[in-house]
Amino acid sequence: MTKVLIYGAGAIGSFFGYLLSERESEDGGGTEGGARPVVEEVALLGRPGHVERIRAQGLEVFFAPGDKPLSIRFSHAFTGLGEFAESEFAPEVVVVTVKTHALPAVAKELKESRLLAGKLSDARFILLMNGMGNPERFDLPGARVYEGTTSMGVVFSGDGRIELKGRGKTVFEAGIGEDLELFIGSRLAEKGFSAEFALEFRRQQWMKLFANAVINPITALTRGKNGIVLSPHLAPIVERIVGECVAVAEKEGQSFDELSVLEFVRKVAESTAGNTSSMLQDVLRGRRTEIDAINGFVLDRAREHEMEAPGNEVLWGMVKAIERVC
Repeated sequence: MTKVLIYGAGAIGSFFGYLLSERESEDGGGTEGGARPVVEEVALLGRPGHVERIRAQGLEVFFAPGDKPLSIRFSHAFTGLGEFAESEFAPEVVVVTVKTHALPAVAKELKESRLLAGKLSDARFILLMNGMGNPERFDLPGARVYEGTTSMGVVFSGDGRIELKGRGKTVFEAGIGEDLELFIGSRLAEKGFSAEFALEFRRQQWMKLFANAVINPITALTRGKNGIVLSPHLAPIVERIVGECVAVAEKEGQSFDELSVLEFVRKVAESTAGNTSSMLQDVLRGRRTEIDAINGFVLDRAREHEMEAPGNEVLWGMVKAIERVC
């Protein structure tokens, strides 16, 4: 039985805690809206308020408005790395779902804890998050670090409560091991979701970044849902951002057809039109965004190749200004 620690169990992390948990027994009340057995092999590590609510009442997962939530109890839930260190729970996999800007702090905390030479010495780390350049931010020499990305729409609606707003693709880089591919793939399939293990994961990351570089900052700045990106008034801006991103990607060894990417971004905005982007959620809550790992990444790579990306620079600068105001 594969043991998993979800490090940074917020909205997405908590949902993957559910997805990776063992399927309920036939006589365990395992229907949506019913109670589930206690989860033993998946542990959550998150904010104190959220974790304490889960300890007391379980994690409530809402799948559709008006439906009763699925209630999930976890035997292991930690409010910090110290609690985890003192526990007997020893995971083989650590799925890191913090915001990208928190990765250096997480890496520092892990190094100082000495757990990498102890119960985490054989663990594999999966960075499941937006943006690019994340392994460099994580910086754990010698650790087995892999990446994944998901388009699931999950929102945090209160301590111990999350809501599924949209079903999207989840992609992991190939090479994490046949055992993990089988484990992750089967657990998600049991619950009606799918996982892909991509040989060309970098290309998948760029596709996700193309959509995020347009949708996330525009929604954060306009306070609109994803569908606002389809406004004809924003068409020239969307085209400019996509063009710059595709040009930078080509310098990075990834060739894309600009018109096809533009159509892809518009389809994403259309299919998620009623969703609130993660960046807008961060802005509304006065939190730091992941703009540095999205448009900021494009800017960094553009400068490396002595290119200009003025559209991305404007969006990056405006979102950073909002962060300071918040």
